[in-house]
Amino acid sequence: MMSSKYILFCLLMIAFSKTASSQSSKFESFDGVQIAYTDEGSGDVVLLLHGFINSRKSWDKTALKKDLIAAGYRVIIPDLRGNGDSDKPQNEKAYQDNSEVKDVLFLINHLNIEKYKAVGYSRGSIVLAKLLTEDNRIDKAVLGGMGIDFTNADWDRRIMFAKAFNGDINEETKGAVDYAKSINADLRSLHLQQKYQPVSSISDLNKIAINVMVICGDQDTDNGNSQELSDAFKNGILKIVPGDHNGTYKTLDFSLAALQFLD
Repeated sequence: MMSSKYILFCLLMIAFSKTASSQSSKFESFDGVQIAYTDEGSGDVVLLLHGFINSRKSWDKTALKKDLIAAGYRVIIPDLRGNGDSDKPQNEKAYQDNSEVKDVLFLINHLNIEKYKAVGYSRGSIVLAKLLTEDNRIDKAVLGGMGIDFTNADWDRRIMFAKAFNGDINEETKGAVDYAKSINADLRSLHLQQKYQPVSSISDLNKIAINVMVICGDQDTDNGNSQELSDAFKNGILKIVPGDHNGTYKTLDFSLAALQFLD
């Protein structure tokens, strides 16, 4: 019979392993910027990309992350540059030419991943859409909380928020700026993220051949028409679930729709 001390030791090791697995690692991206990420679970890889004024930790509170790991997936979540524990460069060059997309490509290369699935939410979907045009290792993708408007290089909402995080605040942007200040987010980086946000044209999206699901909350109209975004893909599917822009990705309905599609 095993001793109580041995059993206690095993339990402690299991607890330590679970804690350690959720701790972040870092790697050096193409321009020397340090990008933080977590790598949990085992099995087929799913990449999760967070939204604006957010970090990888935003996925910790979601049904999706928990359900993916329980379903046997390996879940990789970076802090996009300028967010979370990743570096927050202050120069404009660090955000130009789709730097965030390059970071993800370097991360996937760093981890020697040959095939993966990907889920983005809000601004994470914008980054993912551009990634789909650059990386043929993705075999399925979910774009959450997003409509067609980001395909316009002169999108007024993007420009408005870029100005807001550079000091030109209006009633529509005040809440976001106040929230960013309350969590000590880097305002300069947020400004540059919006100024140089990736743009994928409709013609770019038309060329993507893999299956893509667009999931949007029934109260979410912030970023344009989600049906039009779904229609831009050769094999696009639209799923409407209950929720508003800030809450939909945390819900069980979002998780169930994504898991059913990714499986």
